[in-house]
Amino acid sequence: MEAEVDKLELMFQKADSDLDYIQYRLEYEIKTDHPVTAGKKNPVTLLKELSAIKSRYQTLHARFKSITTEQKETKNRICATVNKTMTMIQELQKQTDLELSPLSKEEQTAAEQLKSFMSDL
Repeated sequence: MEAEVDKLELMFQKADSDLDYIQYRLEYEIKTDHPVTAGKKNPVTLLKELSAIKSRYQTLHARFKSITTEQKETKNRICATVNKTMTMIQELQKQTDLELSPLSKEEQTAAEQLKSFMSDL
């Protein structure tokens, strides 16, 4: 999951860099090739609109970061709760001398996946 988050963050950074490059190229082309003429949309206005889009993009990126942080915290709390629950179940089994039947294949697979997931954290 963290790899996916890192990949998304790199994508956001690349998009931000691409927007900077586009703005630079537009400014350069406007200065060299297209003088401001009456009756046409002002290129400076277009650049301001591009800046506004970039600002909205940066706001979205900031929200994304806070969501990512909350996801990690939630994942950690869930794992802690599962660990605590598993420990309590084991203690109850010891106290009651309860022997459980072996796990089914589905239960074994789920337990292995859970252990694998929790070790990744």
